[in-house]
Amino acid sequence: MTNAALSNSLLTQVDISLENAQQYLIDESFKRPVVIDFWAEWCGPCKNLMPVLEKLATEYAGAFLLAKVNADDLQMISSQFGVRSLPTVMVMKDGQPIDGFAGALPEVQVRELLSKHLPKPWEAPLQQARELISQSQYSEALPLLRQVYEQSNQLAAVALLIAQCHLELNRIDNAEAVLAGIKMVDQDQFYQQLMAQLSLKKQAAKTPELAALEEAYARAPEDMQLRLQLALQYHQEAEHRLALEHLLEILRKDRNFAEGEARQSFNAIIASLGKADPLSIEFQRKLFTLLY
Repeated sequence: MTNAALSNSLLTQVDISLENAQQYLIDESFKRPVVIDFWAEWCGPCKNLMPVLEKLATEYAGAFLLAKVNADDLQMISSQFGVRSLPTVMVMKDGQPIDGFAGALPEVQVRELLSKHLPKPWEAPLQQARELISQSQYSEALPLLRQVYEQSNQLAAVALLIAQCHLELNRIDNAEAVLAGIKMVDQDQFYQQLMAQLSLKKQAAKTPELAALEEAYARAPEDMQLRLQLALQYHQEAEHRLALEHLLEILRKDRNFAEGEARQSFNAIIASLGKADPLSIEFQRKLFTLLY
């Protein structure tokens, strides 16, 4: 389930009353962790801690329920839980407190405590991306995987999924760049499979038309019209980086070459990749530097 789906179907936080205490403090803890925040209006540290807990509840999007107990209004409940000072935070699971702390801890320490009992915030979008991959929706999976890659501190397993999507979309140069960054310790069986696919796709990608253009260009590297044809052929055969590199070099020499065809082709390739694609971002910056 995605974070958005969770937030639509599950409460992220609730104010506890005598009427709903059993439902949300006990019964709900059998379904997911419940983080109870005991607080009071007069408690300064409580007012510092509560925004941190509310922020995390929103971020985790329903993975846990933040239950806020006003200790002054609900003294009986506070007493039943053995609360002796404010603020006090307890983590409930299966009807029992399993962790907690007293006092207003900084956000990093609260995160550390919660991380022991909760899924990582990026696990839901990762699962969604895996489901999209299983349905061959690789373009849709890529933005999620890039987000997860950053949030997960650049997990190699996520990078491999990104490379898989690029391969399935015939973005051979993108896949090759991702795989080149995989450390040896992370080069598992899946990595080997992707490398084999990459090798096969590179062999199959070079059509007779491309081979002929490469040979002709090698004989006449100053022929910019020939170079433009070669760039367009590279794009047709999903060698987008090579295509953009050749077009950029043409634009360095003549920004209006072939009545603007080189510039139009450059922009068309960027558009086909999507402006958020890392390769697009790289070459948009290079073009900007060249023009301005």
